[in-house]
Amino acid sequence: MKRRAFLAAAALPLVRAHAVEYAVVTPRPLVFPRDHGAHPEYRTEWWYLTGWLDAAQPLGFQITFFRTRTGIDPANPSRFAARQLIIAHAAIADPARASLLKDERIARAAFDVAAASETDTDVRLDRWRFTRRTDGSYECTLPARGFTLQFTAAPTQPLLLQGDGGFSRKGPQAAQASYYYSQPQLRVQATLQQDGQTRELAGTAWLDHEWSSTLLDADAAGWDWVGMNLDDGAALTAFQIRRRGGGEKLYAYASLRGAGGSAPRLYTPADVDFAPIERWNSPRTGAVWPVAQRLRVGARSFETRPLFVDQELDSRASTGAVYWEGASLLTEAGRRVGRGFLEMTGYVEPIRL
Repeated sequence: MKRRAFLAAAALPLVRAHAVEYAVVTPRPLVFPRDHGAHPEYRTEWWYLTGWLDAAQPLGFQITFFRTRTGIDPANPSRFAARQLIIAHAAIADPARASLLKDERIARAAFDVAAASETDTDVRLDRWRFTRRTDGSYECTLPARGFTLQFTAAPTQPLLLQGDGGFSRKGPQAAQASYYYSQPQLRVQATLQQDGQTRELAGTAWLDHEWSSTLLDADAAGWDWVGMNLDDGAALTAFQIRRRGGGEKLYAYASLRGAGGSAPRLYTPADVDFAPIERWNSPRTGAVWPVAQRLRVGARSFETRPLFVDQELDSRASTGAVYWEGASLLTEAGRRVGRGFLEMTGYVEPIRL
């Protein structure tokens, strides 16, 4: 899931007329390829791909394209009215640096600068682009500040519909929900240009596509989320929504799908717990991040271990949020069983969507 505060619209010269009515998430079948595309009637949406690239020192990488519908009256005739914003983040987690190499972009969806197709995945912002090919694979081009990343990510398993056929609860109230599907176990071929070197790398990745208008309870501070590609081909998704103040669990969910791509086993909030086992204090934001966590899913107990601790991403210039987006190993009973990403929000201040 992806999961940001879209406050950047306030920084643009906007003219508000009538209150915008955002579409409501209700249970319905997802329809493809249409639902691979954008849903501009909803408040917020993201295409979020994280992965590992194999090298002498493995690298993590993440790209996220966001689409957000602002409060601008859709009847506003101005070509400059920022009815839709496109935001993009990219980061390389390189242990040799021990911090993220990152970049971000933001633009209104207009003037052929930024756009998100409604028919299939095709999101672009200037020269950054993320598209889905007719064979189901994804292609990305990111000429970023400090690095250039190009990759293809080919599916090896069927889509994973989260929750009830893609209707994913995010809180105790039925309205606190999103449409949400994942594509785990993507096979990646990448070209990375960094520090004057060009490397051809292979790896695995995980894609989330999610859209909503009312995602979180008013009492929610943020979330902890994992998407893990298990070494045996299985896929583990888990998240908890934390309450403001003490950080107690407000809601939680997990799904575990076997290597064969069959229907996942779903877990209720009572079956899922996150517990910190290692914390890191950011010298930049002062946030105390639980960068390694013990994760209980039913009768199984996992632990996440970060590739390195400083994987904090301060995106207040674009989305208004600070989050920790970390390439992490997954262990069970002391042995590695997978790898993926741990994402955390709401540790600097409660996240606003």
